[in-house]
Amino acid sequence: MLPPYGEDFLIYMDSISGKSKRTIHEYYYDLLMFFRFIKVRRRLVQADALFEEIDPADLDIDVLKSITLSDLYAFLNYINAERGDIASTRSRKVSCLKTFFKYCFSRVNIITSNPAAELESPKQSKRLPKYLELDESRDLLGSIDDEEEFAERDYCIITLFLNCGMRLSELVGINITDIRDDVLRVIGKGNKERAVYLNDACISAIDSYLQVREDVTEKGGVHPLFVSKRKKRISPKTVEYTVKKYIVKAGLDPKKYSVHKLRHTAATLMYTYGGVDIRALQEILGHESVATTQIYTHVNSRQLKEAVSSNPLSSVKRDQPPRPEENRSEKAENTDT
Repeated sequence: MLPPYGEDFLIYMDSISGKSKRTIHEYYYDLLMFFRFIKVRRRLVQADALFEEIDPADLDIDVLKSITLSDLYAFLNYINAERGDIASTRSRKVSCLKTFFKYCFSRVNIITSNPAAELESPKQSKRLPKYLELDESRDLLGSIDDEEEFAERDYCIITLFLNCGMRLSELVGINITDIRDDVLRVIGKGNKERAVYLNDACISAIDSYLQVREDVTEKGGVHPLFVSKRKKRISPKTVEYTVKKYIVKAGLDPKKYSVHKLRHTAATLMYTYGGVDIRALQEILGHESVATTQIYTHVNSRQLKEAVSSNPLSSVKRDQPPRPEENRSEKAENTDT
């Protein structure tokens, strides 16, 4: 339903920029909503037309060239006021529009100016990521007992999440051939490959799981590491369900914690207890920008308390003068004598 130049943009994102399928899917719906809004704003549809039924495929190049920065801000106001999009969702749409118009202006030269060049993203409130404390992480691992049908597999999954901080898509995509001694190759966002170094806990969990793993081979002779009950590569939904099950079993709040919170947990534990440098943590997590990693440099209440207690002046106390009651009692004693 997108105009031809919109479809061409998505093809470029897929074939040249190497964006993930998820990102391309989001860009499609973001552009679809934007072009529908433009048709309404330009009065190119009936006033009573249902927004979700508007087809913007016929928007020609002349309309594209006429779009201004004011149109973009009007769109952001629309998705905020009329659709109630939160700041992070609006920021994603801003990113889509900036990428799209940059493509139209500097890649294929179908517009003579870039209206999104000065487009600003909405300010977002910074929130500390939710994560498991060290004892809670141990409880989660301890909730997987031998009576579970896929105990070795499930223990391995949660061990990798808690120790390596990998994304759900990265874990699901692991193949047997990606493991070389203590190094694991994962494919992250934007199809970027990185090496994840495995500690003793991860190596032990993988070895135990491989001893009971069902032999599953996909097309091309690919052997996925984690397989499901149906003898197929495990799906993201199955992993999410599995993690949620053990979160409940460990007595933790399933509304508060999820698969992605285990990634937050791994990053926080490495930074808090391992003294990991922020740049090293950026490489481990596969972040493009260190600014993204800095969210994990938060400190918890225990660290704050320890920091104050470690001050060399913490034991220096002023001699306290006698309280007024003590002074009165001393005077009374002196009078009696």
